[in-house]
Amino acid sequence: MNQIFEGLYPAKLWDYFDQICQVPRPSRHEEKIVDWLLEFAEQNGFEGKRDKIGNVLISKPASPGMEDRKTVVLQSHVDMVGEKNNDKQHDFFVDPIIAVRDGGWIKADGTTLGADDGIGIAAQLALLTSDDIPHPPLECLFTVDEETGLTGAFNLGEGFFKGRTLINLDSEDEGELFIGCAGGIDTLAYLKPDYESVPEGYTALEIKVTGLKGGHSGDDIHKGLGNANKILVRLLRKLNRDLGFRLAGIDGGNLRNAIAREASAIGMVPSKFKEEARVALNVLAHDVEQEFRHTDSGVKLWMGSCDQPEELFSANFQNRLLNAIYACPHGVMAWSQEIDGLVETSTNLASVKLKEDEILVTTSQRSSVESARDDISNMVSSVFELAGARVEHSDGYPGWEPNMESPVLDVSVSTYKKLFGNEPEVKAIHAGLECGLFLQKYPDMDMISIGPTIKGAHSPDERLDIETVRKFWDHLLDILKNLK
Repeated sequence: MNQIFEGLYPAKLWDYFDQICQVPRPSRHEEKIVDWLLEFAEQNGFEGKRDKIGNVLISKPASPGMEDRKTVVLQSHVDMVGEKNNDKQHDFFVDPIIAVRDGGWIKADGTTLGADDGIGIAAQLALLTSDDIPHPPLECLFTVDEETGLTGAFNLGEGFFKGRTLINLDSEDEGELFIGCAGGIDTLAYLKPDYESVPEGYTALEIKVTGLKGGHSGDDIHKGLGNANKILVRLLRKLNRDLGFRLAGIDGGNLRNAIAREASAIGMVPSKFKEEARVALNVLAHDVEQEFRHTDSGVKLWMGSCDQPEELFSANFQNRLLNAIYACPHGVMAWSQEIDGLVETSTNLASVKLKEDEILVTTSQRSSVESARDDISNMVSSVFELAGARVEHSDGYPGWEPNMESPVLDVSVSTYKKLFGNEPEVKAIHAGLECGLFLQKYPDMDMISIGPTIKGAHSPDERLDIETVRKFWDHLLDILKNLK
């Protein structure tokens, strides 16, 4: 085991987390971790099976004396978000995650850690291989592609598991018990560029926005974090309006469920305005640093010379593109009127990419109210349709309506109070969880979501609070012991 995990409790959980870090598992490419889990089941004598989409179920009989208890499903997802800093050489399809210890936290070396949801997988495996923990019959469910499309949960067949009590291990705030989540949908805008030749007397420039924290588009959307796409286009639009800047290429953000941390553009400005362009960048850099001094103090805007592009977007297309991205809403749209402090509806301007012969702008909308989710999705569509874009929507996924009468919630609250001497917070989450889809297929399912504290998920700043892993583990074991 990696020495940074030595001495940590529970040892078996940390050992499995270390092993999971060695298995590449980016979203939509989970074959290696799926095979690894099935091999784990075979080596340890458990019943393991895989469905047609790649979800895995590993079952374990009840411990002695608990055979009459109802089966409990423990669930986590096997994929991880693959994000890295630009200066980091890392291939998420091949390379292991290099975990490091930073005081009371575990993080990775310049990449996402994958504690979301590797720590949930590790807890399941530690339970499966322990012989001194009282528990009812267990079904450990491992779903694929949670991060990019909830594909495993969408395609989960009825009857794949038997239990009707499910504990989701994908929450990221210890001491908070989640009993509801937002539904979501993606809105994709495709704009087909037309081009013009490069005029005489222009200087080629590269512009970058870096140093933003990024974060989860559900958990962190209310924190006032900067969006690199919005900041970049704010500058490009000003350079275009004031100095005649011409755009040749743009690239920002990566994942639909992550707030964009970095963005860049290639273009040209009349040579006589080269210094004015730099002044404009410096002025905006100062403004942005002030605006985000409390949430994104590391934000940087950079401009430098580059090779001349072969062609430029036409002036008409450039204006339509920049105006649409500038006008596209981003952030919190409404707060819940039922639960204090809960974001009801939000939208994330996730990425801007040149894909073959089209610009693809990816956005995602979330809401605990389905009609509001669809309304903000239509609002985003309208912005891009006005710019002449072709717009598509994903199928969307449902939210999970809270049930304050839940038996597993009752046990979870009482065991937490007994163990730690204070009441946990019972909450709904603005992020999407697979629980809503499970409830569609199994309407009588009783569910709760718990987990240790993870900060900066979906970004290279992802870090796992060591002490909360102990509390998460002890709480999980006490829930399983006391479920009747």
